[in-house]
Amino acid sequence: MAKRWKQRPQDSNWGDWGDDDELGRVNMITPEKVLEGVREITAGKAFSLSLPLDLPGGSSLNQRRYPPILRPTEDLKHNPDVFYNIVGRDQLHYSFTDVWSDDMVTLWLQYSTQWDALVHQGALFDADGDGVDEPVYYNGFRPGEDVIGPREDAKGDGSGSLSFARHLGLEHMAAHGVQGRAVLIDIAHHLGNTEEWTAVSWKTLREIIDADKVEIRPGDMVILHTGYATKILEWNGKPDESRIQAMYPYLDAQDDGILQWIIDSGQSALIADNYAVEGFAPASREPHTLLPIHKLCLFKLGIPLGELWYLHDLAAWLREHNRTSFLLTAPPLRLPGTAGGPLTPVATV
Repeated sequence: MAKRWKQRPQDSNWGDWGDDDELGRVNMITPEKVLEGVREITAGKAFSLSLPLDLPGGSSLNQRRYPPILRPTEDLKHNPDVFYNIVGRDQLHYSFTDVWSDDMVTLWLQYSTQWDALVHQGALFDADGDGVDEPVYYNGFRPGEDVIGPREDAKGDGSGSLSFARHLGLEHMAAHGVQGRAVLIDIAHHLGNTEEWTAVSWKTLREIIDADKVEIRPGDMVILHTGYATKILEWNGKPDESRIQAMYPYLDAQDDGILQWIIDSGQSALIADNYAVEGFAPASREPHTLLPIHKLCLFKLGIPLGELWYLHDLAAWLREHNRTSFLLTAPPLRLPGTAGGPLTPVATV
């Protein structure tokens, strides 16, 4: 396929893994990185890093996202006609003793513990080199061609007319497998488990990394513990609407040092237990990105973002044992075309 761009954004990875690459820095999670992660296991203890997927509760965190709707499907035991093409009508005189349960769910994919796919955020950029900015995604993929939104004529009949992402969806991460060495940066511990809406500068983050001797190697997945998800779990589905959008520490994306650290560190994924890893950019009359770290990671570098992961128990164990690294297993659902999706990540120490 022909290259989709004539010029790429500054500091981007576009084309580094080929013109058709849809993985970005996940390409750095190689078999060697898996083995590095496996070598971190000394205790054989596993931690689930997922919140219950019906949390935070309500829609006060994001008005476009709602709790999952779970309901049972019909019990086949009371609908024997279903079996005609399976066991044959002549066998239906047997009395079945099975009791079955099936169910279905309507799921807002970025409601709770999640990955953001590379297609989650694009930007206006002059990829064609003609002096005109156009909407574009990582590695030059385009809306209307590679990323299709809902259509008025969509029937929802499984024909594909509702498909969102023809490219850059989470299914590529899922197929690759997301398993390797990860490190945890315990911001909550060093800031005294503050619940204040606190911007973490590069100076502060570097001091925490140095104090805990966190070694970030190229291809590592980096996890930030702020305490946010711990509060979400404590609220048990009834969050404080006056606090949920502005509480606990977050990375200060207005600090160029933070952005440069993400570029230079070689990390393959950036994950946090808070809502968006970063805070929203301040209002400005000049055109600007609302989420600079999202733009850098998803649009430029091909770094998937993890949000609302539950880290309290893992962070406590690591601190007790004077450790910061572990094996992380965190593939998303292999559901084609998704811009984000839930998962149950597991840390093994």
